[in-house]
Amino acid sequence: MNPTRRHFIKLSAGAGVALGFGVRSTSLFAEKSVKSLRILILGGTGFTGPYQVRYALSRGHKVTTFNRGKTHPGELSNEVEQLIGDRNGQLDALKDRQWDAAIDNPTTLPAWVRDAGQTLNGNVERYVFISTISVYADTSKAVDETAALAQYDGPDPYKETLEAMRASGYKTYGPLKVLSEKETEKWFPGKTLIIRPGLIVGPRDETDRFTYWPVRIDRGGEVLAPGTPEDPVQFVDARDLAEWTIRMVENREIGIYNATGPAKPLGVGKMLHEIKVGLNSSARFTWVPPDFLKQQKVEAWSDMPVWTGEESGMARTNISRALSKELTFRPLAETARDALGWFKSQPQDRQSKMKAGLTREREAEVLAAWHNQQK
Repeated sequence: MNPTRRHFIKLSAGAGVALGFGVRSTSLFAEKSVKSLRILILGGTGFTGPYQVRYALSRGHKVTTFNRGKTHPGELSNEVEQLIGDRNGQLDALKDRQWDAAIDNPTTLPAWVRDAGQTLNGNVERYVFISTISVYADTSKAVDETAALAQYDGPDPYKETLEAMRASGYKTYGPLKVLSEKETEKWFPGKTLIIRPGLIVGPRDETDRFTYWPVRIDRGGEVLAPGTPEDPVQFVDARDLAEWTIRMVENREIGIYNATGPAKPLGVGKMLHEIKVGLNSSARFTWVPPDFLKQQKVEAWSDMPVWTGEESGMARTNISRALSKELTFRPLAETARDALGWFKSQPQDRQSKMKAGLTREREAEVLAAWHNQQK
């Protein structure tokens, strides 16, 4: 897996963005018809965490968050108990407290799980670790939860830092997540739920790793489309993932689950078409084959987000186990509209430069080169 690809998968599992309260899904809130639980969310102010918080509150649970208090302070409801600390050795706020479940959202480093395990062992009934499908060793083919996992071959993994992981081009990201999963099972044997998301998308995604397409298609005109319409894509709306995670906690589920979507195989062509229809756009797609894109140094994932290019195995992840536990998905058009709406609500300087996808000028260059070749 190339470094850019790893970078995008990393962002899918732990992007640090809070929930925009102007964005509301019709399926986000639910009746308070389940037994109230005490839920600790490690993080809670990132991408999926705030959605977990709001959905849990809507179902009558008592929610505690633990974080540094630096990411979007003041955005969580007053109903939430907010504990301040740091995963790097400042866990005193978690001592001598009990919860029915802990959800570990932001962890990549196994030392963080070890330290949380030492502190929370015996004080939580379930430990939910949000991992990633990047844990699999072979991304060239479809995988299920039994597939071989990546091996860490660096120095002492318990001395790894986020800075060192980034410096590696995220090559250690998947292997470190594997070790974090093992650390979870060590401290909470028989009490662990490991969720392995794929690409997480939707409103408040600061990476633009899906949002590029609604923004580009909304602009209209000729749109460069990568590969062939049948090339597979997979992703999950952050809200669907968050809601399902809370329901899995309510059902006291354990085990390992891949969590991406949609429920049935989806090609990039249908994805783009559904976005176009959902946005009532006049965009026109020009399909450009992978070989030509490679000649033009147009990369899958970074330049053409969501599209996996040659690594199509990562877009064929088996999610039958999660589907059997009622992982559900809102319409793609809804995700596209909400992502676009959130993006348009951002300051103009934020909108002026997307963090993924081709610039307007670069896309025009590639399209011109493709048309010239066809003459």
